[in-house]
Amino acid sequence: MSGKSDVNEPPTALVTLEIDGPVARVTLNRPRERNALSRALLDQLHAALETCAADPQLRVIILGGNGPAFSAGHDLREIRSAAPEFVDDLFASCARVMLELQEIPQPVIARVHGVATAAGCQLVAACDLAVASEAASFATPGINIGFFCSTPAVPIVRSVGRKRAMEMLLTGTPIDAHTASAWGLVNRVVPAGELDAAIQLLVDTIVASSASTIALGKRAFYRQLGRDEREAYGIASAAMCENAATTDAREGIAAFLEKRRPVWPAR
Repeated sequence: MSGKSDVNEPPTALVTLEIDGPVARVTLNRPRERNALSRALLDQLHAALETCAADPQLRVIILGGNGPAFSAGHDLREIRSAAPEFVDDLFASCARVMLELQEIPQPVIARVHGVATAAGCQLVAACDLAVASEAASFATPGINIGFFCSTPAVPIVRSVGRKRAMEMLLTGTPIDAHTASAWGLVNRVVPAGELDAAIQLLVDTIVASSASTIALGKRAFYRQLGRDEREAYGIASAAMCENAATTDAREGIAAFLEKRRPVWPAR
């Protein structure tokens, strides 16, 4: 959690969006404030994700942070003196962004090069994939200041399980990148100098697959997550039936049987 504020920052500088062919790089850009998630930053992050979701040429989104930290969580200076209505709106905006990461059609990869704490850790957990530098660390330290990390717990417990999530939430003790990987919070950990190369391997693999199939599969995955098994099978079976009727599935099956590479139609 950050104790800084963005009062004097230009309003367009809080999130940057760079598009290079099928890849978008969305970067939190409050380096002096350790990329704290102010209301203004969340609004700009939402706008960047909306732009990405609407672009049929985009295949993958890489979410990172500028400066030494990935994100230190919510802006405590903004919260400390705020009216209850503002705080309600702030957390609603945060939830909107976290859900949007799962609802947009493109896979989102968190590029975690430094600390990710509180809502910053939540942001990592909410992404589809996460690759961390060995220098990264993760924590939900709200308990230490009397401000329990209840909203970060939502995606974190779905990543690491109840016991490990409660350990993070009740102690606030940071975990290193290798522990985060062992617990399931991130997919892999690499030396700092190999972070972008490791992410590029994931990007290349994703881009080589069918865009429409990934979008359909991602949507079904999150719809069935947390449902009881019978309901989950209903959702997943409907998705498989929908998928089987697509041009991409027919092409993929034909290519497999004919022992050739599939040629995916343009999205």
